[in-house]
Amino acid sequence: MQNMNSAELCKQLKELLSDFERELESDGLRAKVLSLVPCFHQLRELGKSLITSTSARNAQSRILYYFKKYPRTVINGDELLVVSGIQEYARRVRELKVQFGWSIISGLTAKQMAEENEFPLPDIDPTSMGPSDYILLSVEQDREAAHRWNLANVIRRENIAVRDKILKFFRANVGQKITGEELKYLAKDRSEWARRVRELRTEYGWPIVTRNTGRPDLEVGVYLLEANRQSPEHDRRIPDPVKRNVLRRDAYKCAVCKWSIAEWNRFDPRHLELHHKKPHAVGGENTENNLTTICTVCHDEIHRAK
Repeated sequence: MQNMNSAELCKQLKELLSDFERELESDGLRAKVLSLVPCFHQLRELGKSLITSTSARNAQSRILYYFKKYPRTVINGDELLVVSGIQEYARRVRELKVQFGWSIISGLTAKQMAEENEFPLPDIDPTSMGPSDYILLSVEQDREAAHRWNLANVIRRENIAVRDKILKFFRANVGQKITGEELKYLAKDRSEWARRVRELRTEYGWPIVTRNTGRPDLEVGVYLLEANRQSPEHDRRIPDPVKRNVLRRDAYKCAVCKWSIAEWNRFDPRHLELHHKKPHAVGGENTENNLTTICTVCHDEIHRAK
């Protein structure tokens, strides 16, 4: 049956349905059920045949092929049921995320991200997504994901607060991209995970960035801790919209040395911060006119000179 094309399978399905239609005239319930069973099997084979064996050889690879065919598109679980040909498609989706590093998020994760303004896909309304809806955010595979998931599994079981778990995971992965699904798993699927990430950035000064908060080069749904250090306490009260506007105005470059994020490497792991022209301690305000973009190396030099 695997060698048949969709047209041949469709023809056979029609024949089976004709047999079932004749069986409807009888009074035997079991005879009707037994006549319908081959139709279910044939329909499953028809769905699998839509993706050829040369493109994908098993259920998991058919699911991935379908996701990559329609990235950044809401895919319903029923679609995956058809193309995979198996009832356990959700397990295969999880394997693609956990073991193979594909950035797939569920409808629940999308909603939680949107609550913190971290879901910048204007053509998609995450509030309309259900728990069996999925989106592939990037067609690029993250090959380090399996290692991070193993670490997340260890931290997840620790008897500490959700925010502390998230911070510990970030600090173990400085400079590495982390997905919302990983953080949601770390928090044992509690909806508070997105709020805790925001608190770590805005209230505790950890330089966690996203596409919306200073790193437009990052993919949708990705978080990154730029450095294992907190910003000065007075800098933590700068509103996110002000930060974004200052960074854009300064073209995401240090006003002193002109360093930009494009030059980042692990041997020079600096990042960009905002510096008060008139010091905050003497009344300098958190306004765009009083702020400038400085890399951490130049920022430290400025404060040392003072």
